[in-house]
Amino acid sequence: MKITAQVEYGLRIMVRITRCTDEKGLSIRQLSEAEGLSINYVAKLTRLLRIKGLINSTRGHMGGYVLAKPAASITINDTLKALGGRFFDKKFCDSHAGILALCTNSVDCSIRSLWSMMQATLDKLLDKVTMADMMKNEKDVSGVLQNIIEGSAK
Repeated sequence: MKITAQVEYGLRIMVRITRCTDEKGLSIRQLSEAEGLSINYVAKLTRLLRIKGLINSTRGHMGGYVLAKPAASITINDTLKALGGRFFDKKFCDSHAGILALCTNSVDCSIRSLWSMMQATLDKLLDKVTMADMMKNEKDVSGVLQNIIEGSAK
């Protein structure tokens, strides 16, 4: 399993926009410089996030990107889905049949059950973590995550 660059950088851009206190938001150039990414790549990522309704652009020469809704109502799962970061999709099996038209395990697949359960577990966690949580420092975010995990274990 790997986290793609698009997911990592897109989430980092969302955190930057969430932390921004300027009502005009952050420009593509500001995001590019802050994250050490090309302007074109930042433009691609902000486009994906804007299309999914997570950020809005402010008009004008000094415009930038702001959250489309309150940080507490944007989950990490929303953000990852917008960036194409879903771990497992049931369509995955259709494209991994090897040289055959259908996967040899398409009827009874223990591996699909594993991947499905992993996705459900990730969704359960990531639906509870919001962009507001990500405004905290690393230690505090770890505490939020730990509380969520401990709470779901009860």
